[in-house]
Amino acid sequence: MNPTTIMVRDLRAEAAMEPNPVNTTMKTGEANKETQIIAIYGKGGIGKSFTLANLSYMMAQQGKKVLLIGCDPKSDTTSLLFGGRACPTIIETSSKKKLAGEAVAIGDVCFKRDGVYAMELGGPEVGRGCGGRGIIHGFELLEKLGFHDWGFDYVLLDFLGDVVCGGFGLPIARDMCQKVIVVASNDLQSLYVANNVCSAVEYFRKLGGNVGVAGMVINRDDGTGEASAFAEKVGIPVLSIIPANDDIRRKSASYEIIGRPDSVWGPMFAQLAENVGTSQPIRPKPMTQDQLLGLFSADVVGRNVVLEPATQFDMCGKKETAKETLEVVYDEV
Repeated sequence: MNPTTIMVRDLRAEAAMEPNPVNTTMKTGEANKETQIIAIYGKGGIGKSFTLANLSYMMAQQGKKVLLIGCDPKSDTTSLLFGGRACPTIIETSSKKKLAGEAVAIGDVCFKRDGVYAMELGGPEVGRGCGGRGIIHGFELLEKLGFHDWGFDYVLLDFLGDVVCGGFGLPIARDMCQKVIVVASNDLQSLYVANNVCSAVEYFRKLGGNVGVAGMVINRDDGTGEASAFAEKVGIPVLSIIPANDDIRRKSASYEIIGRPDSVWGPMFAQLAENVGTSQPIRPKPMTQDQLLGLFSADVVGRNVVLEPATQFDMCGKKETAKETLEVVYDEV
C-alpha cells in the first residue's frame, strides 16, 4: 500500500470518529463562572460575523481574554476582525501539514489582534464533502491542540443557523457550550432560523441536555418590531438592538471595527458585552409555523388564504384518464 493511500485511509478513519464533549463544569441553568462557551446562531448574512467581531473586540478592551472561533464553511467570521484578510483554516492547514509529515501548531491556525484570539475551522469546497462533518473534524483537531486546557474568559462560536445537519448542532447536542445566542432581524427567514435553534435547544433539553438560549441580538433593526415580538413569545431576552444605520453599513463593508470604547457605537457594544456575560441560559418555548407567520401582518403572509386540496383530475390535465385495475379477480366457485 503506497503512502498516499495510507494517508487517505487514516484521514477518513479520523474524520469518522465522534468527538468527546467539551468539559465545561457547568451547573444546570447557570453559566460557567470560569470559561463561558457561547454558540451564536443565525441565518446566513444576518450579521453574526459583524456582531461577533465587534463584540469580541469590545470584550478584549474591557480586559477579558476572548477566543473567537468561526464554524461557518464560508470561513468569513474573522475577516472583519483582521481588516479583510483571510485567516488560514484549521482543516486546510491540517491537510497541508499531514501531507508534509508535520504537526499542526497553535501559531499555524490561531491569530490575534488587540487582545482577541481568533481562528477558522473551515470546511469543504462545494460538492466535495459535508460541512457538518467538517465542523466535527475541526473540533477534534482543536481537542488535540489542547482545547480543554486553554484559559479564556469567553469562547465565542460562530455557527450557521440555516443548516440543521448534525455537525452544526454539535454545541447544543453535546453540551459543548453553556448557552446559545441568536442573531436575527425583522424578517421571516431569520426568525424562522432563530425558531429552529430554539426548537433544537428544547429538543435536547428534553433528552437531558443543559444548554439554554441566553437571548437575541436584533441586527439591522428597522423599527417594525417582529423580532422583539418573537423574543417575547419564545421567552428569551433581547440583549441588544443594532439599528439599520448607513454609518454602520459603510464601516462594516470596509472592514472597520466599530466596537471600540472611543467609537460612537462603543457604548452599544459595551452594553452588549455586559448583557452577554451576565445572561443566563433559558429554556425557550419554540413557536409553531402558524404562530411564527402570525407575527407578520395578514397582507404579508396571506393568512386569509384557504388551502384547497388538489384532485386527481387536477393532476392529470383536462381529461381524467380512467385506467383498468391490474388486480386479478377470481370467479367465485
